[in-house]
Amino acid sequence: MKGFPTRSPADLEDRPQEQQWLVDGLWAKQAVGIVGGEPKCGKSFLALDLAVAVAAGVPCLRRFATAQPGPVLMFAAEDAGHIVRDRLAGIARAAGARFEALDIAVIDVPTLRLDHRPDRQRLLETVERIAPRLLVLDPLVRLHGVDENTVAEIAPILGFLRDLQRRFEAAVLLVHHARKSGATRPGQALRGSSELHAWGDSNLYLRRRDGQIVMTVEHRAAPGLNDIEIELADDGEGPALRLRRPLPAEAAPEPETPEQRIVQVLAEAATPLSQRQIREHAATRPATVAAALRALIREGCVERVPEGGYRIADTGADDATAPAAAVNDRGRGQALPKAVTASNP
Repeated sequence: MKGFPTRSPADLEDRPQEQQWLVDGLWAKQAVGIVGGEPKCGKSFLALDLAVAVAAGVPCLRRFATAQPGPVLMFAAEDAGHIVRDRLAGIARAAGARFEALDIAVIDVPTLRLDHRPDRQRLLETVERIAPRLLVLDPLVRLHGVDENTVAEIAPILGFLRDLQRRFEAAVLLVHHARKSGATRPGQALRGSSELHAWGDSNLYLRRRDGQIVMTVEHRAAPGLNDIEIELADDGEGPALRLRRPLPAEAAPEPETPEQRIVQVLAEAATPLSQRQIREHAATRPATVAAALRALIREGCVERVPEGGYRIADTGADDATAPAAAVNDRGRGQALPKAVTASNP
């Protein structure tokens, strides 16, 4: 056969919707892209939050479910090892994940240059060995010595990373700086060539607006999300990003009752959660959480574990959604226990 092989559209891969995301709504499966923003906006924290979500199978920012958990490979060019460790530990605690069990491999060298052939070869061999679901490189400016404004110089680096993605079926996340700009689209403010903006399949942009950090979500092959306000907070367990308020109903529908919200939060968690963690994830008042937990425990939907915290009860039933179904059925008109009725705000 002469020339390139071809296929009809009907013979091309058909991927179900639920298999299109690595992190639901934020990062497409096997996508290359950029977490970009102005200095001191939390870019590295967001990249690490995505890394913890993928490595532990927990929701990113305690809201966006991880559909394809797996190993993560990362290189932090600007931060010392103890800083990376402390940040990952704080994010893991906030996410209810066990820090010691995180499936993250940190490249332990002082420099990595994507414009040097030997370093590219070593990175390729490392990706082949680790087989990561996600590769995180932070930040781009420390990974080369080329002129980012010149397409001919930056394009080979982006092409190499795209080749890694295709060859090893791994998502690739670059952290990159943006200029303060009045550009209509945040991607147009990325420092360097417009090739950087065009390269990304999934891009997340952080910027400050009226003193708040705003995240803009952009995808090549899917609709983005409305701008989301986030903040860097420390509740005594280490700093981590979180949503400033629940997402609007049209972007992320919330369960109708406190009991339903708590069951959803516990069902998405990889490990038992404390009352404080449940309260933060469910965006519910302390008294409401306490009363709802008591009712759910009485009904056998939730159980408290000996080492502390709460989880979905192991009923031994074949259907793992039985506790949630019971709570949903009750919300459709069946009588509520008095304690549950009193718990509604």
